[in-house]
Amino acid sequence: MNNERQAETKRFVEEVGIAFEHSGLPRMAGRILGWLMIAEPPHQTTGELEEALMASKGSISTMTRLLIRIGLIERLSLLGQRRDYFRIKPRASYQLLKDSLDQAAAFRQLIERGLELIEGKTHLNRQWLEEMRDMYAFFEQELPTLLERWEQEHKERQAASEATRQE
Repeated sequence: MNNERQAETKRFVEEVGIAFEHSGLPRMAGRILGWLMIAEPPHQTTGELEEALMASKGSISTMTRLLIRIGLIERLSLLGQRRDYFRIKPRASYQLLKDSLDQAAAFRQLIERGLELIEGKTHLNRQWLEEMRDMYAFFEQELPTLLERWEQEHKERQAASEATRQE
């Protein structure tokens, strides 16, 4: 890989790390995900991740466990290999959105409990709580439709792509 390509790769991996950090997750977890997005082959050992990201084994181990737990990557073993590999989990983005729907429902329910606690009282946070409840209820209602539509479009694109390859 030439120097310019290496520098661009490092920038991309770091940008993914920073994006993760801005969302409240560890930067190293984002860097691992960023690397796995573009790595060749797409499955990497702990040692390969250490070398590519110039990180310690402990850091890679801790962050891969986190990424597995939140459903973004998976551990796999290859026939005849004694090492474990990590790769981006198929359909991870779809599953994350489905999981966020469950989280929205749970958070809406908590907010409703908070509203019940202040019912009949003049409370400065009532408007904020009502707005949050309404927003999460909206996501609960609309997100399943969006996911179904995306799933249908995704299947159609895959079928068209497969048909093109067979020609």
